Amino acid sequence: MRKLNEPEFREQYQIEITNKFADLENLNDDEDVNRTWENIKENLQTSAKESLGLHELKQNKPWFDEERLGFLDQRKQAKMQWIQDPSQSNVDNLNKVRREVSRHFRNKKKAYLRTKIEELETNSKIQNIRDLYRGINDFNTYSQEGG
Repeated sequence: MRKLNEPEFREQYQIEITNKFADLENLNDDEDVNRTWENIKENLQTSAKESLGLHELKQNKPWFDEERLGFLDQRKQAKMQWIQDPSQSNVDNLNKVRREVSRHFRNKKKAYLRTKIEELETNSKIQNIRDLYRGINDFNTYSQEGG
């Protein structure tokens, strides 16, 4: 939304919207209201994407990376096997995979927090106050998000 404050982006967005809504004027009056709304919503979204670009969401869990996705896929596959064939062996496999994934995530999170605490200690020892307070603020933000 900040990009809309800049004249060039605002003008580009207005042009995109005008062009999209010009196409909507050709709709029939007897068309379904829900379908018309979907067209309007879709036009607004595509115009915003084309003129303003996509905003990357902040990654809330810094310790979560591509490797963790593999563990989630393993858990998902084990669950799908259990759903397709609820035998005792599949139940045992699912429970085993869940335990492994939880253990791995817990260990990765602990290692991340340990590293952050060590950074805070180092900044405190060398009296790097600015980075110390930034780290404390990041740490507080992270713990409040339920990291």
